[in-house]
Amino acid sequence: MRYFFNIAGAITDRDNQGVDISSLCEARVEAVKFAAQYLSEKPQLLWLGEELRVEVLDSDRRLLFTFIALGVDAPAENGRLRF
Repeated sequence: MRYFFNIAGAITDRDNQGVDISSLCEARVEAVKFAAQYLSEKPQLLWLGEELRVEVLDSDRRLLFTFIALGVDAPAENGRLRF
């Protein structure tokens, strides 16, 4: 089956080619690998104030699931927690 991996969130990048993958389970693994590859090339994207989403669609372009990566700042300042 052909799956499409769209980037959404902080930026948008639509997958127009897709990839042939044998199962939904394998597509889930590929979504994580795809996000890791994308973020290894553009790590600053996690800190733009929005999450980075990989939306996985089937061959009919129906959304099957979404993988979300999010950077969250801790409430610490100078090694101390802010209240």
